[in-house]
Amino acid sequence: YTHDIANLDMQGDLYEYMLSKLSTAGTNGQFRTPKHIREMMVQLLKPTPKDIICDPACGTAGFLVSAAEYVRTNHSEKMDKDDWKHYESNMFSGFDTDTTMLRISAMNLMLHSIKYPQVDYKDSLSKQNTIHDAYTICLANPPFKGSLDKETINDELRSITNNTKKTELLFLALFLRILKKGGTCACIVPDGVLFGSSKAHVALRKEIIENHHLRAIISMPSGVFKPYAGVSTAVLLFTKTGVGGTDKVWFYDMQADGYSLDDKRTKIEDNDIDDIINRFSNLENETDRKRIEKSFLVPKEEIIENDYDLSINKYKEIEYEEIVYEKPEVIIGKIKELEKEITLGLEELEKLVK
Repeated sequence: YTHDIANLDMQGDLYEYMLSKLSTAGTNGQFRTPKHIREMMVQLLKPTPKDIICDPACGTAGFLVSAAEYVRTNHSEKMDKDDWKHYESNMFSGFDTDTTMLRISAMNLMLHSIKYPQVDYKDSLSKQNTIHDAYTICLANPPFKGSLDKETINDELRSITNNTKKTELLFLALFLRILKKGGTCACIVPDGVLFGSSKAHVALRKEIIENHHLRAIISMPSGVFKPYAGVSTAVLLFTKTGVGGTDKVWFYDMQADGYSLDDKRTKIEDNDIDDIINRFSNLENETDRKRIEKSFLVPKEEIIENDYDLSINKYKEIEYEEIVYEKPEVIIGKIKELEKEITLGLEELEKLVK
């Protein structure tokens, strides 16, 4: 197994590099999630060789590849034959409605040592998708701007989301359905999902908070997806329980991801990603963090009082520095002194000119 992996490593890296240079969106508006954002999400979930991982809007299979690389890097020495067999065949599943993307996905996974990639042509939100309780991890950046024909949408998803046609809400309902109990999801959502006031928005947030375990909201700067799009997004992390479990939700205000937030996306020093991973792994240390910090915990009760609003701006406090101005008479005195200096300077200048 290690011999196969060694031969494919370079090919896989080259293929990923080529995909990273695609600067246009797919025919259905898909665009790639930057590799460092995918890797951050994978590191927050820490997949193991026993996990069954799905991306139901897989595009080029970037999330599945990042998860596969994490498992290999952190667990390959302890993996037995059964683990490798699972890794090569049943561990990673992806669905998409774009056949070109599926071909790219299959090649990408095969070049990363997954011999039998489980990527299928499937409209994940449709009545044809009947998958339930199948995966332990969902990783995804689902479509944001879609609106579907109500007749085609799976009835179970419609019931959870108050009959919405918005794809970003329907995909969240889908993650809840396809995860096993105890399974965890890390997905990217547009900011509107966090604070939208429609019945569908509130119903879905209430479902996750009351009936499952909402763990974290990581607010990302709007430049993360440039040059494709300038939308403001967040990473949502939750665990499917069916019996609640939300206690305190961890918020993080990511301000930098190691790249400039313009269309060029050049490397810079500022980067919050390591801090995010370290803090999420040690949430017991976040208890006393103030709301003026980059990260803090918010009790479930406070979120309920705010109509299940999950926007970080609802809870973050801004510390204003009080500026103490001098008394008016002092300022007037200083202005007069300056005028005197200007007058004297002009007089000196006149003498030189004469």
